[in-house]
Amino acid sequence: MGLQKTINIDTNSSSVIIGEDVFQVLSAFLNSYQNQKIFLLVDENTLKHCVTTLITQVSALENVEIIEVESGEGNKVLDVCYQIWKTLSEYKAERTSLLINLGGGVITDMGGFVASTFKRGIDFINIPTTLLSQIDASVGGKVGVDFEGLKNMVGVFNEPQQVFIYPQFLSTLDKRQMLSGYAEALKHALIKDDKYWKKLKDGMLSDSAKWQNLIESSVNIKNNIVLNDFKEAGERKLLNFGHTVGHAIESYSLENDENALFHGEAVVIGMICEAYISTKKATLTTEELKEITTTLLTFYPKYEIESKQYHFYIELMKQDKKNENNNINCTLLNKIGEGVIDGEVEVELIIDALNYYTEL
Repeated sequence: MGLQKTINIDTNSSSVIIGEDVFQVLSAFLNSYQNQKIFLLVDENTLKHCVTTLITQVSALENVEIIEVESGEGNKVLDVCYQIWKTLSEYKAERTSLLINLGGGVITDMGGFVASTFKRGIDFINIPTTLLSQIDASVGGKVGVDFEGLKNMVGVFNEPQQVFIYPQFLSTLDKRQMLSGYAEALKHALIKDDKYWKKLKDGMLSDSAKWQNLIESSVNIKNNIVLNDFKEAGERKLLNFGHTVGHAIESYSLENDENALFHGEAVVIGMICEAYISTKKATLTTEELKEITTTLLTFYPKYEIESKQYHFYIELMKQDKKNENNNINCTLLNKIGEGVIDGEVEVELIIDALNYYTEL
C-alpha cells in the first residue's frame, strides 16, 4: 500500500506512534502491564469494526475487559462518565490499571477524562480510529466532556501514556466522517503551513497511500504548537481557528437538528466566518478569503443558517471558555499559513460574518 515505516513523534510527556506496524510497538508497551487489569473503552462502531483487528494483533488483550458506550457527541457527558467509573469500580480497577481508549474524539476525550479522575488518575492510552481523533483529539493532552450543552466545559490537561495510530482503521469510515477530520487538517494548514494547504486543496483522502503522510503532517503541526504552550497561555490558541463560531454552531445543531452537524462540518463554517473576520481585523486579503471559501465549499456542502438563529449562536459564543472580559475571542489569519491569536471581535462583525456565509 506504499505506507511509510512506523514513525515516532515525541510529545510533552509521551509519544505518538504512527504506522502499519504500530501493534508490534503496542504489544511491547503492554509488557509493563502484564500483571495489571486492562480495560478497553469502545463504542458500537469500534466494537464492530476495530476490536477484532486489535485483539488478534495484540495477544496481551485476549482477556481484556471491554466497556461499551454509545457513540456520538451527545454521549460525551458526565452521566456516561458515571457509568464508566461505576463499571471500573465493579471490576475492581486499581490505580495501577490501564484504560485503552479505542475510538474517535468522543471516546479519547471522555476516556482520558475518566482515567484522569478515577482514583485520582490511572494510566490510559489512545488508539484513535477516526481521522478527526488521529490528527486532533488524541494529541495535545486535552481531555473532558460537554456540560449543559457547552463543548468541553469540564476537563483537565493530561496526556496519555502513548498514542498508537493505525492509519488503516480509516478504511472503516464513510466519506462524511473522513471529511469531518479533514477539516482539522485544513485548519492546521491555514494557521501554520501554506505548502500543506496546497497539498490538501488537491485532495489527500481518496488515496490511502497518502493517509500516513496526512496524519504525520497534522500531528507534527499540532504537537509543535502544544510543546511550546501546553496549557494554552499563548500560541496554542492558534488551534482555535474556526472553533469560536464553529463550536457555537455545532452545539446549536446538536440540540436542534435531526441530523446534527459533525464537528469538522461546523468548524468549516467557523473557518469561513473567521476568515471573513480576518479581512477586517487582521491582514488576510479578500483574494485569500475567496480561495479559502471556494476550497472549503468544494469539499463541504453548504449548511442552511437562518438569521433568527444568530442570537443563539452569539449567546453560545459568549459562554465559550476561551473568552475574557465578556469579549468574544477569535483566532484569525494574517495570511494563509499564518494565524494570529487573541482577536477580540464585536458582535456586529460576527453577524456580518454569518451573513457572508449565508449569502454564499
